[in-house]
Formats: sequence, C-alpha cells, structure tokens
Amino acid sequence: MTVTVPTHEQIALIGAGPSGLAGARNLQKHGIPFQGFEAHSDVGGLWDIANPRSTVYHSAHLISSKRTTEFSEFPMPDTVADYPSHRELRRYFSDFATRFGLREHYRFGTRVLRVEPTSDAPDTTWQVSVGPADGDGEEGVETFEFKGVVIANGTLSEPKHPRFDGHFEGELLHTSDYKHAEIFKGKRVLIVGAGNSGCDIAVDAVHYAKCVDISVRRGYYFVPKYVFGKPADTLGGSKPLPPWLKQRLDAMVLQWFTGDPTRFGFPKPDYRMYESHPIVNSLILHHIGHGDIAVRADVERLAGHTVYFKDGGTHDYDLILTATGYALHYPFIDRALLDWQGMAPRLHLNIFSPRFENLAVLGMIEASGIGWQGRYEQAELVARYLRAQAAGSPKAAALRAAAKGPPPDLSGGYKYLQLERMAYYVHKDTYRAAVRAASAALADPG
Repeated sequence: MTVTVPTHEQIALIGAGPSGLAGARNLQKHGIPFQGFEAHSDVGGLWDIANPRSTVYHSAHLISSKRTTEFSEFPMPDTVADYPSHRELRRYFSDFATRFGLREHYRFGTRVLRVEPTSDAPDTTWQVSVGPADGDGEEGVETFEFKGVVIANGTLSEPKHPRFDGHFEGELLHTSDYKHAEIFKGKRVLIVGAGNSGCDIAVDAVHYAKCVDISVRRGYYFVPKYVFGKPADTLGGSKPLPPWLKQRLDAMVLQWFTGDPTRFGFPKPDYRMYESHPIVNSLILHHIGHGDIAVRADVERLAGHTVYFKDGGTHDYDLILTATGYALHYPFIDRALLDWQGMAPRLHLNIFSPRFENLAVLGMIEASGIGWQGRYEQAELVARYLRAQAAGSPKAAALRAAAKGPPPDLSGGYKYLQLERMAYYVHKDTYRAAVRAASAALADPG
C-alpha cells in the first residue's frame, strides 16, 4: 500500500534542470519526502532546446569537458564527445532521470507562481502556489503548504538587455532569442559582448553573414578547448597551486597556444587571469586572424543603422545581437526573503538562507570547472541537513549557527571583478572543500 505524505511534511523542489535533478536525486537518496515542480514537459532545463525557456542554440556545446562536468555517480558514455552538444546533454539528463526514477517525483507543465512563508518564525512552513505553465491569471492555481522549499530553477533564463543611447532601425536581439545562424544570412552583423556565448555565435555568423563585428568593452583571456591534444580542463596537477603561481603559469601557457589577443584588437585585460570567467574558445581568434570577424570598441550610441563606437569609429549594421548575459531570476519569491544584497542573495555557501531554516537554493554558483558534480555536492549537503534537522540533531543546529555567522571566504585568494555576473562566483577547489566539509559534519556516524 502506498502511503501519501501530506505536503506540510514534504519539501517543494523547484526545477528539473541539472541542479533540480541533483536535488531530486539526493532528496530521494536520503529518504526526504518532496514534490518537484517543472514548467516544461520533461527534465533537462535549458539543455532541452524544445523547452520554451531554453536559451541554448543549435550549435551549443559544453565549454567544459564531459569528465569535469558529469555527475560522478552517472558518468557519460565513452561514445559521448569530449565537449557534448545540447542534444547529447538532453539525452544524458533524460537517462539520469530514468535511471533513478526521478520523473515520478515531479509535476511537469506546472509553473511555480508564489513562494511565501506562513509566519516570520525561522522554522516556518511555506505556502507554494502553482498553476499551468501556459496559464494566465489565477485560473487553475493551487496553493499547498510545504515544510520547506529548495529553489533550483537555474541562473541562465532571464536575459539582461543593455540600454543604448539612440535608436536602431535594424533588428536588435539578445542571445536568448538566437537559435540558428540562418538569421544572419546576408546581413551586416554586430555582436555586443565577447563572453562565451557571444564568441560562439560570432563564429556561427561568419558562415552566413555579409560581415561580422564584435564589440568589446574589456580584455579577455582566451582558453583553447584542447591543450597537448587533451581537453584543457583535464590538465594540471592534483594539488592546487597558489593563485599567484597558477595565474602566472596558465597565462604563460595561453601565450604559447593563443598568443596575445591584443594583436587582434582586443583591449589588454585590466585584471589577472581567473579574476573573471575565461573565454573557452580559440576559433574566435582564428576567424579574426582570417579577417572574418573585426573587433570593435564599446558602443557609444545608435542612429538609424549606424553604430557609433567609443573610440570614434562607426559602422552600419542590419542586426545587432547582444551577448550581455543573464540576471538571477527567482520571480516567485520576495527578494528580501533570500536576503538579497546588491547583485545577488547572500546565502551561506551560496545555498542556505541565514533567516529561515527550511529555505535553500541550488545552482546559484559559478566557478571555472565547478561542473554539475559541484551542484550535486550542494544538493547532498542540503539533503543531509534536512535529514539531520528532521531528526533533531545538534549537527543541523551547528550548520544553522554557521549560516547566521560571518560568511566564509570562498574566493581562494582570487580578486574577482565586481560585476553582476561575478556576484556569486567562487573558487572551485575552495568552494567544494567547504561544501564537502559541511556535508561530512552532517553525515551519520559509521
């Protein structure tokens, strides 16, 4: 006989992308009753290009290699490419969900509309209101009371649209609107922003566009996907180097493999390597070196089809595509409940609310090389904490005390740029060590 656990004794889990699946797997493993909600019709999050909220495009691949990205308990098959496409990743997450029976824990086609505490008490329960993903207004809305909430709806769904002075009479799009390079056919194209997506799309565009320029406001470090014939992120010793030494050595290796990007018109970086996310793409330099792409300065203003750049240059375009990233977006919950300060929530280990005992976020983390296993370890920590809390263990109280205290330094000694996209950036090894230590402290003896 199946025993149904009432929702006020369950955890509400929001999202079935990589972080959501990591959460589902660990809640399942540790015997914690939960109900998952996913607006799309299946698992995979943004890696399912059929998902209306997906921001991937047809040529999208991982920028980290499969072995540094996969879940340790579910390795990708050897037949999968070193840098898998979104098609391979959709299959991977589908297989992961099937292998562990995770779909049965989700309500698909269901959007979370509101998450609200029922009181101001630290151990408050939560009201979660949900409705049909394609619904409008209050029709079909249901509200449930849950013991706690784990938010795992991702960080790459809400586009950041830049504001330009003037008016552009051509097409103005964001990378979130981009699916296939045919939109560039025969057009004069400007890509604004040289992040990983911007560089990938610029390389796509050269095969269709009349001309392609890329506008940049700062310098970048460009990392090739392969070094000495192996994925670049699989190289390096097992013992982390001091930041100053790693920055110096890796910058020197980059000089050997990619040269000096200032030769191609990029500004010299005004920061040291790893103080901002590197660009894992050497094809952009290849095409610039072949004259397929031109580097332009930051945009000053628009007028008709003409773009005026801050270095005094001008050029006419038919299409501007802004590769200006994404904003953290938890639209169903009041920012104050997440202790939002400045550009991001202030959460213990980027996970735990300092105010509420049963509110956590998974996936609000960015780090070079963190992979999905880093998110899995977050989820394992949350599951162990919730289990210890349900048992009344003093170990859970110890973690709560830490969550209220001064935040640990997760920078690993690096001085990250003070940008919105870096607001929740951490050093991979430092962060994973802190999460693993907190998780080990909650483990059952023996």
